[in-house]
Order: sequence, then C-alpha cells, then structure tokens
Amino acid sequence: MKRTFDIDLSRRPVVGLADEYPSGFTDPPHAHDRIQLLYASSGVMSVVTDETSFVIPPQRAVWIPSGVTHEVSCRGPVSLRSLYIDPKYEREDPDCHIVEVGQLLKALIIEVTQFDPAYDLGGREGKIVELLVKELLGAPKIPYAAPMPNDARLIRVCREIIDNPSDQRDINEWADLAGMSRRSFTRAFKRETGMGVAVWRQQVRLLEALSLLSTGSAVTTVAMDVGYESASAFCAMFQRAFGVPPSRYAF
Repeated sequence: MKRTFDIDLSRRPVVGLADEYPSGFTDPPHAHDRIQLLYASSGVMSVVTDETSFVIPPQRAVWIPSGVTHEVSCRGPVSLRSLYIDPKYEREDPDCHIVEVGQLLKALIIEVTQFDPAYDLGGREGKIVELLVKELLGAPKIPYAAPMPNDARLIRVCREIIDNPSDQRDINEWADLAGMSRRSFTRAFKRETGMGVAVWRQQVRLLEALSLLSTGSAVTTVAMDVGYESASAFCAMFQRAFGVPPSRYAF
C-alpha cells in the first residue's frame, strides 16, 4: 500500500490513498501541509484535535484543514480512505468539521483513492476529481462534535471520557483527576468548552451512540455501552437531541 511519505502529494489538486487498520490502532498527533479528508468506508474512527473531538461512522467524513494537528484512533477494524487536497480549496471559514457522505460522494471518494497519484488532469480522472471537489465544497457542515479545552488538566479528564463514555465518575472525582477543587474545575471547564461537564459528557455519549448505531448495534446495547442504566433514559435523551428515536434514526 502507498503511504503519504512514499508519494508527492503536491503534483495534483487531490491525491487519494486507501489503508486498512486494525482495531485499537492509533495514529499519534500529526499534521499535514494539505487539507485532509478522512473517510472510513467501514469501521468507526475517533479524531481529536486541539479544539474538537469527533466520532466518525461510515456515513460521515471529517475535513481537517492544512496544518491542524490531529490524532486518529480506530474503534474497530477500519477501511480508511484519505484525500489530500490542495489548500487553495480551503473554505472561507476553515475549521475541522463533519461532512455527510451520501452515495455519490462515497463513490467519488473510493474511485479517487484508486487513481495513480500522477493521474491525467485533462482526462477522465481529472473530471472525476473536479466533481469530487465540487461535491465536497457544497456539502453542509454537520455540527456533531465536542469542543476540547486547552488546559492540560481538563484535557486529561476529557480524554478519559472520550476513551470510555460510560464512565460514571462524578464531578468530585473528575476534579480530583484534574488536581483541582470542584469549584475551580467546574468554572474552568465551562469557561474553556462553553458547557458543563455533564453536558459535555452527554455530547460525547451522543457521538458514541451515533457511531454504534451506524454499525448495527441494538438500541439497548448502545444505551448500556454509553453509560445509561436503561434503554428508556437513553431513548429520551436521543429523542431530545435529534428529534427522532434511535430506532428510527436514519444514517
């Protein structure tokens, strides 16, 4: 398989690569000179930047602007399709965000990752890449993310929650992990993330639930896996957040 350090990514406006990763694989923090679109045609990834945490099921991809440091972890075996895109295509308001991947966009991504890196710009490949870029730039941003704090003590807590959304520790225990008083911890967390710890953890649980549901897990199983004591409590939370019950959520 080709790796990014094996090829010249600057020769074409978009270069695609395909990789297979085992469950538990983690790509440590790194950045690219180009925009990167990360898409798992199967499997679920988590992506963490200095500012945001995402969980990416197969129906979505994450757009990572050039120069943004990010870490990628595989929740299970992942078939990864990566696009490295010329920074000239960066959006006017560049930030990491989720892109909905419909059937057309999925087909385009998979097709481009099979191209030779020196594909013919004036031929069939070049026209497919033009359509891909148009579709990507026209895709709406999906607001499913959990903002990350800057304080290393708070990051330690957030990492624990991301790694195990079902963790039932309370505010006092999280404050102890951060090495802060309860009052200082709650104030700092709200200041840096814009929400309280309980709300932030619920957001992470929602993201995890979306990824688990996308892989076909039963609603009751998902409820337990993300820390709810009953499926009914989970369903009520999901209904409030997305407007539909998890059993009918359309991916």
